[in-house]
Amino acid sequence: MTYEEYEAEAKKHLTSQRFYHSQCVAAEAARLARRYGGDVEQARLAGILHDIMKDTPPEEQLKILGDSGIILTDMQRRTPKLWHSLCGAAYLEHTLGVTDQAVLQAVRCHTGGRSGMTLLDKVLFVADYISADRDYPGVEDMRQAADRSLEEAMVEGIAFTVNETMGQRRLLGQESIAAYNEAMVILEEQKGSLG
Repeated sequence: MTYEEYEAEAKKHLTSQRFYHSQCVAAEAARLARRYGGDVEQARLAGILHDIMKDTPPEEQLKILGDSGIILTDMQRRTPKLWHSLCGAAYLEHTLGVTDQAVLQAVRCHTGGRSGMTLLDKVLFVADYISADRDYPGVEDMRQAADRSLEEAMVEGIAFTVNETMGQRRLLGQESIAAYNEAMVILEEQKGSLG
């Protein structure tokens, strides 16, 4: 499929607001990939497809996951906010025929992060936080951080989400903590080599 065909497919599944968000994430992911030496077209594709299942009812998401042979851990089952990422990657692979494993992995981890994130994973993760449609306290600071370092933006984004999640007394995903810790280690190592 061409990019335009994937974009049209995403549009079918999303509200107009969510589709606009996906277009903004695709543009920001392409910009970040260009800045940090990543594959611009991969980033743009991951961006337009990352939320393809976000507006799908939870029962249908669970069915797609089950039909794809994905068994959720107890923590994943208790965190429905993460389902659309896992479900989206499964839908892209099994229904739309996306074979690019890097794109599938980036979509799979774009909400919670993960240990060992690739450049594409980080680009999509950060683009989702700072896309042009985002307007929340601190987003401008996070945009500036993203121009300095993907890891710096990740730390800011995860800290924002963790604080919000804890304030709502919801479960924290272990994947987010692992992504945060790894980004912090990279930042500390960069500071050490500069100092």
